Amino acid sequence: MNEIAITFAPDHPVFAGHFPGHPIVPGALLLAEALQALDRAGIATGGCEIASAKFLSPVGPGDSVSLRCESVPGKPLRLEMWVADRRVASAVVVPGNPGAERVA
Repeated sequence: MNEIAITFAPDHPVFAGHFPGHPIVPGALLLAEALQALDRAGIATGGCEIASAKFLSPVGPGDSVSLRCESVPGKPLRLEMWVADRRVASAVVVPGNPGAERVA
């Protein structure tokens, strides 16, 4: 299982409007950052599709998310995102057309 750290800076522009007074990372941004982190780690996600996603607990400014990925050739990627000992999200990513745009 691969593990990658993702941190959301407290001054990230998304926090200004999502939600004022109680800022959280939108789920779409959390998934997009996870896919980009996987790409940077050499786990290709181009053209993939999110088969399912569950958001279990909010991620806030300054939180460091531990992205854990189970990558088995020919199988969907299974992702889990944790902040300390709290699971915040999970997703299943299926391969798509490698030349297609990624949907996050």
